[in-house]
Amino acid sequence: METPATLDIHPDNAVVWSDQKLYLLDQRVLPLETRFVVCDSAAATAKAIRDMVVRGAPAIGITAAYGIVLAARDRFQADTAGWRDGLAEDLDLLAAARPTAVNLFWALKRMRRLIAKLDQLDPVPALLAEAERIHVEDAAANRAMGDLGAALIETPTEIITHCNAGALATGGYGTALGVVRSAHAAGKIRRVYADETRPWLQGTRLTAWELQQSGIPVRVQADNVAASLMARGTIGWVIVGSDRIAANGDVCNKIGTYALAVLARHHGVRFMVAAPTSTIDMSIADGADIPIEERAAEEVLCCGGARIGAEGVDAHNPVFDVTPAALVDCIVTERGVVEQPNAEKLRALMETCVA
Repeated sequence: METPATLDIHPDNAVVWSDQKLYLLDQRVLPLETRFVVCDSAAATAKAIRDMVVRGAPAIGITAAYGIVLAARDRFQADTAGWRDGLAEDLDLLAAARPTAVNLFWALKRMRRLIAKLDQLDPVPALLAEAERIHVEDAAANRAMGDLGAALIETPTEIITHCNAGALATGGYGTALGVVRSAHAAGKIRRVYADETRPWLQGTRLTAWELQQSGIPVRVQADNVAASLMARGTIGWVIVGSDRIAANGDVCNKIGTYALAVLARHHGVRFMVAAPTSTIDMSIADGADIPIEERAAEEVLCCGGARIGAEGVDAHNPVFDVTPAALVDCIVTERGVVEQPNAEKLRALMETCVA
Protein backbone atom coordinates (compact mmCIF):
# COMPACT_ATOMS: atom_id res chain seq x y z
CA MET A 1 0.00 0.00 0.00
CA GLU A 2 1.33 3.42 -0.95
CA THR A 3 0.07 6.98 -1.05
CA PRO A 4 2.79 8.94 -2.86
CA ALA A 5 2.89 12.62 -1.99
CA THR A 6 2.80 13.45 -5.71
CA LEU A 7 -0.64 11.83 -6.18
CA ASP A 8 -3.73 13.86 -5.32
CA ILE A 9 -6.55 12.10 -3.49
CA HIS A 10 -9.44 13.05 -5.76
CA PRO A 11 -12.24 11.12 -7.46
CA ASP A 12 -10.80 11.99 -10.89
CA ASN A 13 -7.55 10.26 -9.91
CA ALA A 14 -8.87 6.77 -9.24
CA VAL A 15 -6.49 5.23 -11.80
CA VAL A 16 -3.04 6.79 -12.18
CA TRP A 17 0.04 5.70 -14.15
CA SER A 18 3.14 7.18 -12.53
CA ASP A 19 6.79 6.18 -12.23
CA GLN A 20 6.26 3.10 -14.41
CA LYS A 21 3.69 1.77 -11.94
CA LEU A 22 -0.07 1.66 -11.74
CA TYR A 23 -1.66 3.34 -8.72
CA LEU A 24 -5.27 2.60 -7.82
CA LEU A 25 -7.22 4.63 -5.28
CA ASP A 26 -8.41 1.92 -2.90
CA GLN A 27 -12.21 2.05 -3.10
CA ARG A 28 -12.66 -0.56 -0.38
CA VAL A 29 -11.69 1.89 2.36
CA LEU A 30 -13.05 5.23 1.11
CA PRO A 31 -14.06 7.67 2.48
CA LEU A 32 -12.72 7.01 5.97
CA GLU A 33 -9.27 6.16 4.64
CA THR A 34 -7.55 7.41 1.49
CA ARG A 35 -4.70 5.36 0.07
CA PHE A 36 -3.39 4.05 -3.20
CA VAL A 37 -2.62 0.41 -3.98
CA VAL A 38 0.39 0.00 -6.25
CA CYS A 39 0.33 -2.62 -9.01
CA ASP A 40 3.59 -3.63 -10.65
CA SER A 41 2.51 -6.79 -12.48
CA ALA A 42 -0.40 -8.29 -14.38
CA ALA A 43 -1.11 -10.61 -11.44
CA ALA A 44 -1.29 -7.70 -8.99
CA THR A 45 -3.57 -5.81 -11.37
CA ALA A 46 -5.93 -8.77 -11.79
CA LYS A 47 -6.07 -9.21 -8.03
CA ALA A 48 -6.90 -5.52 -7.53
CA ILE A 49 -9.78 -5.83 -10.01
CA ARG A 50 -11.04 -9.05 -8.44
CA ASP A 51 -10.76 -7.68 -4.88
CA MET A 52 -12.70 -4.47 -5.73
CA VAL A 53 -9.78 -2.09 -5.17
CA VAL A 54 -10.99 -0.64 -8.45
CA ARG A 55 -14.57 -1.09 -9.69
CA GLY A 56 -16.87 0.37 -12.29
CA ALA A 57 -16.84 -0.95 -15.86
CA PRO A 58 -14.82 1.82 -17.56
CA ALA A 59 -12.25 1.98 -14.74
CA ILE A 60 -11.83 -1.79 -14.84
CA GLY A 61 -11.13 -1.64 -18.58
CA ILE A 62 -8.58 1.13 -18.19
CA THR A 63 -6.90 -0.71 -15.33
CA ALA A 64 -6.67 -3.91 -17.38
CA ALA A 65 -5.05 -2.00 -20.27
CA TYR A 66 -2.34 -0.74 -17.93
CA GLY A 67 -2.05 -4.29 -16.57
CA ILE A 68 -1.05 -5.44 -20.07
CA VAL A 69 1.66 -2.78 -20.15
CA LEU A 70 3.06 -4.21 -16.92
CA ALA A 71 2.80 -7.73 -18.30
CA ALA A 72 4.61 -6.85 -21.53
CA ARG A 73 7.35 -5.09 -19.58
CA ASP A 74 7.95 -8.15 -17.41
CA ARG A 75 7.87 -10.53 -20.38
CA PHE A 76 10.26 -8.37 -22.39
CA GLN A 77 12.70 -8.06 -19.52
CA ALA A 78 12.67 -11.83 -19.08
CA ASP A 79 13.04 -12.67 -22.79
CA THR A 80 13.57 -9.87 -25.30
CA ALA A 81 13.01 -12.17 -28.28
CA GLY A 82 10.12 -14.27 -26.96
CA TRP A 83 8.12 -11.73 -24.96
CA ARG A 84 4.89 -12.64 -26.77
CA ASP A 85 5.01 -16.28 -25.64
CA GLY A 86 3.61 -15.75 -22.15
CA LEU A 87 1.48 -12.69 -22.84
CA ALA A 88 -1.61 -14.70 -23.75
CA GLU A 89 -1.55 -16.12 -20.22
CA ASP A 90 -1.50 -12.58 -18.78
CA LEU A 91 -4.37 -11.50 -21.02
CA ASP A 92 -6.42 -14.49 -19.87
CA LEU A 93 -5.60 -13.77 -16.22
CA LEU A 94 -6.90 -10.22 -16.51
CA ALA A 95 -9.97 -11.29 -18.50
CA ALA A 96 -10.93 -13.72 -15.74
CA ALA A 97 -10.78 -11.09 -12.98
CA ARG A 98 -14.49 -10.18 -13.29
CA PRO A 99 -17.03 -11.60 -15.75
CA THR A 100 -19.78 -9.02 -16.21
CA ALA A 101 -18.21 -5.63 -17.07
CA VAL A 102 -17.78 -5.72 -20.85
CA ASN A 103 -15.33 -2.79 -20.84
CA LEU A 104 -12.75 -5.19 -19.42
CA PHE A 105 -12.94 -7.38 -22.52
CA TRP A 106 -13.26 -4.38 -24.84
CA ALA A 107 -10.02 -2.86 -23.53
CA LEU A 108 -8.16 -6.17 -23.67
CA LYS A 109 -9.35 -6.65 -27.26
CA ARG A 110 -7.85 -3.27 -28.18
CA MET A 111 -4.57 -4.26 -26.55
CA ARG A 112 -4.59 -7.66 -28.32
CA ARG A 113 -5.07 -5.98 -31.70
CA LEU A 114 -2.11 -3.71 -31.07
CA ILE A 115 0.07 -6.59 -29.86
CA ALA A 116 -0.64 -8.44 -33.11
CA LYS A 117 0.64 -5.47 -35.13
CA LEU A 118 3.80 -4.72 -33.15
CA ASP A 119 7.05 -5.36 -34.95
CA GLN A 120 9.47 -3.31 -32.87
CA LEU A 121 11.62 -5.01 -30.28
CA ASP A 122 10.32 -3.30 -27.13
CA PRO A 123 6.50 -3.41 -26.98
CA VAL A 124 6.11 -1.25 -23.87
CA PRO A 125 6.10 2.29 -25.37
CA ALA A 126 3.36 1.48 -27.90
CA LEU A 127 1.25 -0.42 -25.38
CA LEU A 128 1.56 2.33 -22.80
CA ALA A 129 0.51 4.91 -25.39
CA GLU A 130 -2.58 2.81 -26.19
CA ALA A 131 -3.50 2.38 -22.51
CA GLU A 132 -3.15 6.13 -21.97
CA ARG A 133 -5.27 6.73 -25.07
CA ILE A 134 -8.03 4.49 -23.68
CA HIS A 135 -7.84 6.45 -20.41
CA VAL A 136 -8.00 9.88 -22.03
CA GLU A 137 -10.75 8.86 -24.44
CA ASP A 138 -12.91 7.64 -21.56
CA ALA A 139 -12.60 10.90 -19.63
CA ALA A 140 -13.48 12.87 -22.77
CA ALA A 141 -16.45 10.58 -23.47
CA ASN A 142 -17.74 11.15 -19.95
CA ARG A 143 -17.71 14.91 -20.38
CA ALA A 144 -19.59 14.56 -23.66
CA MET A 145 -22.15 12.32 -21.95
CA GLY A 146 -22.44 14.80 -19.13
CA ASP A 147 -23.45 17.58 -21.48
CA LEU A 148 -25.84 15.41 -23.51
CA GLY A 149 -27.52 14.01 -20.41
CA ALA A 150 -27.79 17.38 -18.70
CA ALA A 151 -29.57 18.78 -21.76
CA LEU A 152 -32.39 16.26 -21.23
CA ILE A 153 -33.17 17.63 -17.76
CA GLU A 154 -35.53 20.48 -18.53
CA THR A 155 -36.22 21.98 -15.12
CA PRO A 156 -34.43 21.96 -11.74
CA THR A 157 -35.23 18.73 -9.93
CA GLU A 158 -34.09 16.12 -7.46
CA ILE A 159 -32.66 12.86 -8.70
CA ILE A 160 -31.90 9.36 -7.41
CA THR A 161 -28.77 7.44 -8.35
CA HIS A 162 -27.75 3.90 -7.53
CA CYS A 163 -24.30 2.46 -6.82
CA ASN A 164 -21.38 4.61 -8.01
CA ALA A 165 -21.03 5.68 -11.64
CA GLY A 166 -18.81 8.66 -11.02
CA ALA A 167 -15.18 9.55 -11.61
CA LEU A 168 -14.13 6.71 -9.31
CA ALA A 169 -15.71 4.21 -11.70
CA THR A 170 -14.24 5.71 -14.88
CA GLY A 171 -11.26 7.48 -16.36
CA GLY A 172 -12.52 10.73 -14.86
CA TYR A 173 -15.65 12.92 -14.48
CA GLY A 174 -18.08 9.98 -14.44
CA THR A 175 -20.99 8.59 -16.43
CA ALA A 176 -24.18 8.98 -14.35
CA LEU A 177 -22.43 11.40 -12.00
CA GLY A 178 -20.91 13.15 -15.02
CA VAL A 179 -24.48 13.97 -16.07
CA VAL A 180 -25.18 15.12 -12.52
CA ARG A 181 -22.05 17.30 -12.45
CA SER A 182 -22.91 18.95 -15.77
CA ALA A 183 -26.57 19.39 -14.81
CA HIS A 184 -25.63 20.88 -11.44
CA ALA A 185 -23.32 23.36 -13.15
CA ALA A 186 -26.31 24.38 -15.28
CA GLY A 187 -28.48 24.91 -12.19
CA LYS A 188 -30.68 21.87 -12.84
CA ILE A 189 -29.97 19.71 -9.77
CA ARG A 190 -31.51 20.64 -6.44
CA ARG A 191 -30.42 17.50 -4.61
CA VAL A 192 -29.14 13.98 -5.25
CA TYR A 193 -30.42 11.02 -3.25
CA ALA A 194 -27.74 8.33 -3.28
CA ASP A 195 -29.01 4.81 -2.65
CA GLU A 196 -26.70 3.18 -0.12
CA THR A 197 -26.36 0.18 -2.50
CA ARG A 198 -26.00 -2.96 -0.44
CA PRO A 199 -23.89 -4.94 0.24
CA TRP A 200 -20.75 -2.93 -0.63
CA LEU A 201 -22.40 0.44 0.15
CA GLN A 202 -20.92 2.19 -2.87
CA GLY A 203 -23.59 4.88 -2.65
CA THR A 204 -22.87 5.66 0.99
CA ARG A 205 -19.10 5.43 0.76
CA LEU A 206 -18.27 6.55 -2.77
CA THR A 207 -21.09 8.44 -4.49
CA ALA A 208 -21.85 10.68 -1.53
CA TRP A 209 -18.11 11.39 -1.10
CA GLU A 210 -17.73 12.28 -4.78
CA LEU A 211 -20.72 14.59 -4.77
CA GLN A 212 -19.53 16.24 -1.58
CA GLN A 213 -16.14 16.83 -3.22
CA SER A 214 -17.95 18.55 -6.12
CA GLY A 215 -20.16 20.68 -3.86
CA ILE A 216 -23.37 18.99 -4.98
CA PRO A 217 -26.11 18.57 -2.32
CA VAL A 218 -26.51 14.88 -1.50
CA ARG A 219 -28.39 12.69 0.95
CA VAL A 220 -27.77 8.98 1.43
CA GLN A 221 -30.81 6.74 1.73
CA ALA A 222 -31.41 3.04 2.31
CA ASP A 223 -32.16 1.29 -0.97
CA ASN A 224 -35.77 0.57 0.00
CA VAL A 225 -36.62 4.26 0.60
CA ALA A 226 -36.83 5.04 -3.13
CA ALA A 227 -40.54 4.19 -3.56
CA SER A 228 -41.81 6.44 -0.78
CA LEU A 229 -39.47 9.22 -1.93
CA MET A 230 -40.76 9.04 -5.49
CA ALA A 231 -44.33 9.13 -4.18
CA ARG A 232 -43.69 12.64 -2.84
CA GLY A 233 -43.40 13.92 -6.42
CA THR A 234 -40.07 15.75 -6.11
CA ILE A 235 -37.94 13.24 -8.05
CA GLY A 236 -37.67 13.98 -11.76
CA TRP A 237 -35.06 11.45 -12.82
CA VAL A 238 -33.28 8.27 -11.84
CA ILE A 239 -29.79 8.38 -13.39
CA VAL A 240 -27.56 5.29 -13.35
CA GLY A 241 -24.58 3.84 -15.17
CA SER A 242 -24.15 0.38 -16.66
CA ASP A 243 -21.66 -2.48 -16.77
CA ARG A 244 -23.02 -3.99 -19.99
CA ILE A 245 -25.81 -3.08 -22.40
CA ALA A 246 -27.19 -5.79 -24.69
CA ALA A 247 -27.90 -5.24 -28.38
CA ASN A 248 -31.63 -4.78 -27.71
CA GLY A 249 -31.09 -2.10 -25.03
CA ASP A 250 -31.42 -4.27 -21.92
CA VAL A 251 -29.19 -2.75 -19.25
CA CYS A 252 -27.05 -4.69 -16.78
CA ASN A 253 -26.10 -2.65 -13.72
CA LYS A 254 -25.62 -3.00 -9.98
CA ILE A 255 -28.14 -5.21 -8.23
CA GLY A 256 -31.22 -3.16 -7.33
CA THR A 257 -31.28 -1.13 -10.55
CA TYR A 258 -34.09 -3.22 -12.03
CA ALA A 259 -36.32 -2.60 -9.00
CA LEU A 260 -35.54 1.12 -9.19
CA ALA A 261 -36.59 1.18 -12.86
CA VAL A 262 -39.90 -0.54 -12.03
CA LEU A 263 -40.55 2.01 -9.28
CA ALA A 264 -39.67 4.89 -11.58
CA ARG A 265 -42.09 3.73 -14.27
CA HIS A 266 -44.91 3.33 -11.71
CA HIS A 267 -44.35 6.85 -10.35
CA GLY A 268 -43.83 8.60 -13.70
CA VAL A 269 -40.14 9.28 -12.99
CA ARG A 270 -37.84 9.22 -16.02
CA PHE A 271 -35.02 6.66 -16.10
CA MET A 272 -31.67 7.54 -17.69
CA VAL A 273 -28.68 5.27 -18.28
CA ALA A 274 -25.35 6.98 -18.98
CA ALA A 275 -22.66 4.72 -20.45
CA PRO A 276 -19.97 4.90 -23.13
CA THR A 277 -20.43 2.96 -26.36
CA SER A 278 -17.69 0.59 -25.14
CA THR A 279 -20.29 -0.70 -22.66
CA ILE A 280 -22.68 -1.72 -25.45
CA ASP A 281 -22.14 -5.37 -26.35
CA MET A 282 -23.66 -6.04 -29.76
CA SER A 283 -22.69 -9.71 -29.49
CA ILE A 284 -25.26 -10.20 -26.71
CA ALA A 285 -28.80 -10.28 -28.12
CA ASP A 286 -30.55 -9.46 -24.86
CA GLY A 287 -30.02 -9.25 -21.13
CA ALA A 288 -30.76 -12.93 -20.53
CA ASP A 289 -27.38 -13.78 -22.08
CA ILE A 290 -25.31 -11.45 -19.90
CA PRO A 291 -23.22 -13.40 -17.37
CA ILE A 292 -24.08 -12.25 -13.84
CA GLU A 293 -21.26 -12.32 -11.32
CA GLU A 294 -22.11 -13.88 -7.97
CA ARG A 295 -19.86 -13.06 -5.02
CA ALA A 296 -19.32 -14.63 -1.62
CA ALA A 297 -22.24 -15.00 0.79
CA GLU A 298 -20.15 -13.35 3.51
CA GLU A 299 -20.57 -9.98 1.80
CA VAL A 300 -24.28 -10.12 2.68
CA LEU A 301 -24.03 -11.98 5.98
CA CYS A 302 -21.30 -9.75 7.47
CA CYS A 303 -21.06 -6.03 8.18
CA GLY A 304 -17.91 -4.17 9.16
CA GLY A 305 -16.05 -7.45 9.46
CA ALA A 306 -18.54 -8.88 11.97
CA ARG A 307 -21.00 -11.63 11.11
CA ILE A 308 -24.65 -10.60 11.42
CA GLY A 309 -26.29 -13.65 9.86
CA ALA A 310 -26.88 -16.88 11.75
CA GLU A 311 -24.22 -19.55 11.40
CA GLY A 312 -25.20 -22.12 8.83
CA VAL A 313 -27.41 -19.70 6.84
CA ASP A 314 -26.39 -19.11 3.22
CA ALA A 315 -26.97 -15.96 1.12
CA HIS A 316 -27.81 -15.22 -2.50
CA ASN A 317 -25.41 -12.48 -3.64
CA PRO A 318 -25.67 -11.58 -7.34
CA VAL A 319 -23.72 -8.39 -8.07
CA PHE A 320 -25.84 -7.21 -10.99
CA ASP A 321 -29.34 -7.40 -12.42
CA VAL A 322 -30.80 -6.65 -15.84
CA THR A 323 -33.29 -3.85 -16.49
CA PRO A 324 -35.42 -4.51 -19.61
CA ALA A 325 -35.08 -1.89 -22.34
CA ALA A 326 -38.82 -1.19 -22.08
CA LEU A 327 -38.22 0.44 -18.68
CA VAL A 328 -35.39 2.70 -19.92
CA ASP A 329 -36.34 6.17 -21.15
CA CYS A 330 -32.95 6.96 -22.63
CA ILE A 331 -29.40 5.70 -22.96
CA VAL A 332 -26.88 8.54 -23.09
CA THR A 333 -23.55 7.81 -24.78
CA GLU A 334 -20.68 9.98 -25.97
CA ARG A 335 -22.00 9.56 -29.52
CA GLY A 336 -25.56 10.59 -28.84
CA VAL A 337 -28.78 9.85 -26.98
CA VAL A 338 -30.96 6.82 -27.70
CA GLU A 339 -34.49 7.43 -26.49
CA GLN A 340 -36.80 4.44 -25.93
CA PRO A 341 -33.91 2.10 -26.83
CA ASN A 342 -34.37 -0.99 -28.96
CA ALA A 343 -32.23 -3.19 -31.20
CA GLU A 344 -32.70 -1.07 -34.32
CA LYS A 345 -31.76 2.19 -32.58
CA LEU A 346 -28.70 0.71 -30.90
CA ARG A 347 -27.53 -0.83 -34.16
CA ALA A 348 -27.80 2.56 -35.85
CA LEU A 349 -25.82 4.17 -33.03
CA MET A 350 -23.06 1.57 -33.11
CA GLU A 351 -22.71 1.86 -36.87
CA THR A 352 -21.40 5.38 -36.27
CA CYS A 353 -18.54 4.00 -34.11
CA VAL A 354 -15.13 3.50 -35.63
CA ALA A 355 -13.74 0.06 -34.84
